[in-house]
Amino acid sequence: MNQVGEKKLSKIILYVFMLVSALLSVFPFYWMFVVGSNTTSAINKFPPAIIPGSNFISNSMAVFDKIPFLQVLWNSIFISIVVTVSVLFFCSLAGFAFSKLNFKGRDGLFIFVIATMMIPPQLSLIPNFMIMTNLGWIDDLKAVIVPAAVNAFGVFWMRQYISSAVPYELIEAGRIDGCSNFRIFLNIVIPAVRPGLATLGIFTFMATWNDFLWPLVVLKDSSVHTLQIALRTLNDVYNTDYSLILTGTFLATLPILLVFIIFSRQFISGLTEGAIK
Repeated sequence: MNQVGEKKLSKIILYVFMLVSALLSVFPFYWMFVVGSNTTSAINKFPPAIIPGSNFISNSMAVFDKIPFLQVLWNSIFISIVVTVSVLFFCSLAGFAFSKLNFKGRDGLFIFVIATMMIPPQLSLIPNFMIMTNLGWIDDLKAVIVPAAVNAFGVFWMRQYISSAVPYELIEAGRIDGCSNFRIFLNIVIPAVRPGLATLGIFTFMATWNDFLWPLVVLKDSSVHTLQIALRTLNDVYNTDYSLILTGTFLATLPILLVFIIFSRQFISGLTEGAIK
């Protein structure tokens, strides 16, 4: 009886902990909606408003009037999708080469790729800007897409995932059947590492969607602004309308939540597969 009672108590404690953690995780989004659906004066009162108001639609219309929301939304969606697809393809291809192909200098080159992760991205800001200027890509979405088409973390992630998820026997069986390395990559490796691709895809999409510094540097024309840059213009010099800013931020968060909901199962599978093994 004592053991049964202890198990029930431990389950109750676990469920309470999970409930509290979930509420703490959801609260910032709830508070964002509360602020966005009220006026700034209601938020500045003490105690502030803690329930959603009735001004969300009007605040949303104000955001649409102040910035070209649909245009910048499309720019962010286009950039994020293209960068994510590019990273998934090139990083998985490089990860396959580093994990399953034998060539001279493989380990040294992989160490060099990993070493680039220690370099702060701010140090490459000026050289990259000079390259984009010489190419004539300033105020062009290519200036944001091309430098982010592949990254060291993605190569490292896919190399480790392919090493554990794809046995050499499958690779050899494909070669016996006459498959080239690229055919093995497409028909054998890619189907076996879908959870890892989904995880990397979510991370990449979120990082690209939330990127602010580099697009701010290379995208000067308002017609090619991303959503994060456009939201900056909602903050006036002499007056800060928090309800307007949080409304725009809430609308900008919805695509991220949608992507996570769509790929959540694959994301969780990618994080837990190694532990299950």
